[in-house]
Amino acid sequence: MAEQGVDPIAPPFLHLLSAFLAMESTQCLVSLARACGGGSITEEVQRFIWDNCICKVEKSHVPYSKSFLKKLINEIESAHGDVLDELYEQYASYMISLKDGSLVKENSRVLKWISFLFSPGCFKVPSCPKSMRLAVPLHCSLNMLEGDTGCSIWPSSLFLSEFILSHPEMFSNKSCFEVGSGVGLVGICLAHVKASKVILSEGDPSSLANMKLNLELNQLNKGMDDPGSINQDPNLEMTLWQLEADSKFETQVKCIFLRWESAEENELQNFMPDIILGADVIYNPLCLPHLIRVLAILLNRNKSSSYPQQDNHSHDLSRDDTDGGDKNSVPVAYIASVIRNAETFNCFLSLAKEANLDVNDLTEQYKPFDLLPYMQSYDRSTVRLFTLSNSCK
Repeated sequence: MAEQGVDPIAPPFLHLLSAFLAMESTQCLVSLARACGGGSITEEVQRFIWDNCICKVEKSHVPYSKSFLKKLINEIESAHGDVLDELYEQYASYMISLKDGSLVKENSRVLKWISFLFSPGCFKVPSCPKSMRLAVPLHCSLNMLEGDTGCSIWPSSLFLSEFILSHPEMFSNKSCFEVGSGVGLVGICLAHVKASKVILSEGDPSSLANMKLNLELNQLNKGMDDPGSINQDPNLEMTLWQLEADSKFETQVKCIFLRWESAEENELQNFMPDIILGADVIYNPLCLPHLIRVLAILLNRNKSSSYPQQDNHSHDLSRDDTDGGDKNSVPVAYIASVIRNAETFNCFLSLAKEANLDVNDLTEQYKPFDLLPYMQSYDRSTVRLFTLSNSCK
């Protein structure tokens, strides 16, 4: 047990634990450890790290934990402090077990926990759990630069998740459709705020399989296409690691295989969502015409799209003829994006205009709560929030 006087569910110790579970940088962890000790990494802080982080490491976290311990021990020693024997011994054990690097290669996917921490001022917000925290386990990739982008957590998905949790009234009882859902974080947050229905779409088979696993981990396995034999991860049997929310999901969540370039217009029109969402989907100029076509169809509820019907019937979507959106409402899309290339973004705006879509920047109007105060790798100031709507209403 942690030493008396340490409250593991209150800042700054909760921030340290949350950062460790989210696999933040070792520098971030050391910085938070100093904050816990009032400027130095005390024995009490070391004991907390040992009891609540290192002792509960799962296999895929071992290389990360080794790097953290190395940084932590160097920090304590440079300040002429005393390092706990347990930390020395564990680091030595890691050195032996990881000397050939095989474990790092075998575990390109890791289980991260994204913990949304609500401040006391958020207590009356409907999305705020009684525990004041919502922790989402996600299987993610460590190889984002090697093409496994769909299994990575992008900053705009964090922003869009904060936005949903900060403004639950905008999504509650709404039928939602996400393009490029990746790891499924946005969809899980939509389920938490009780959207009436959530359709998550992904065009990469590997990312789709990973997303289904994440929905299963978060008890959102109903309504999935071909769920297969995914089982509950045994590593979820944790105490502080789980930081469980005290509400149950009631939203019907479904994930589908959807390649933008081959999506059929009549099949997309079957979904009739109230809200369309997308996070960091404005990145590849070659994909933008297909993305805009999909958005235009989903936003054009009453009219046939101006885009020609696709002839490729090889990718059949799951038809969704029941429990659709409110036929009398006007659909809207929320797109969160980091503008990494101005030319690419201008191409997006030009294509949207040609498709009779109005684009508005709502970043300043709808600022989300800071629900990830421990996540130093996430800079929400770089993310912009846009709405898209059909200009021919």
